[in-house]
Amino acid sequence: MKPKSGRAPFAIADHQVRPGRRLKLELPLAKLMSGTPVALPVTVLHGVGEGPVVWVSAAVHGDELCGIEIIRRVLSVVDAGQLAGTLIAVPVVNVHGFNAGSRYLPDRRDLNRSFPGSARGSLASQLAHLLMKEVVDRCSVGIDLHTGSDHRINLPQIRADLDDPETLELTKAFGAPIAIHSRLRDGSLRQVAAEAGTRVLLYEGGEANRFDAMAIEAGTAGVKRVLAAQGMIDNGGPGSDGMLLSRKSRWIRAAVSGIFSLDVALGDLVEERAPLGAIYDPFGKRLSEVRARTAGVVIGHTQHPLVNRGDAVAHIAEV
Repeated sequence: MKPKSGRAPFAIADHQVRPGRRLKLELPLAKLMSGTPVALPVTVLHGVGEGPVVWVSAAVHGDELCGIEIIRRVLSVVDAGQLAGTLIAVPVVNVHGFNAGSRYLPDRRDLNRSFPGSARGSLASQLAHLLMKEVVDRCSVGIDLHTGSDHRINLPQIRADLDDPETLELTKAFGAPIAIHSRLRDGSLRQVAAEAGTRVLLYEGGEANRFDAMAIEAGTAGVKRVLAAQGMIDNGGPGSDGMLLSRKSRWIRAAVSGIFSLDVALGDLVEERAPLGAIYDPFGKRLSEVRARTAGVVIGHTQHPLVNRGDAVAHIAEV
């Protein structure tokens, strides 16, 4: 065990976490209309050795559940008594959306377009402000866990600023099947944290409202490898090889309305003009063939067979 002497407690909200200890917190949020209190769940592991402060968050969109399970699995194997640095885990950020089974907050705002927020703004703005103040502003590295949305499923992937050398090293340590250079979106957690000097990895994997075994396993292994690469834990598990890098991706859209039959799977490599599936009418008549517009790897696709003209049906990343 690493020595406990000489390390100060970790201060968060009104709490002090001593070295080698784990503390579960509930940071108060706005009450429900019934008066029922709502709180942001946070777990802090303050290690016995010096090291970085890293946060891991999930369910910024309330229906994205895979990250919650990833955090549970990571916390089940990380021992504060053997940890260097401090790990802050926020398994459910959008508590209101999570309780309602919704991607959004009750006012239909997208929390991931509401950062950095303010103490007196909308409900989304207040929640964003609380997360920034008590968690993100204390950290040098963050991992934000997401899934697909709108009946879409994603191949496990990292989206990050691959032009930043330190972020690229973290991305390689995570070891997802593919990493995509991704621009910063205004009002997103990643944008605001990056502007404050924090290196952020955004993990995508699986789909909303469901546990996806592949996405959970890849995410759990990736978070542990990043912690090991930061010197926080001794063994992050076996390394990952063959990670693909991409700087551009595009969704392929339905040319007509109908019933979509998919002929490819996540992770498939496809050539330009390769068939991805076809659209039929209810009588079985083939209305349109869906083809790749570029060579690349399938990183996402719709899970809903009923499509309207213009709907996104398959996501291809150039590699």
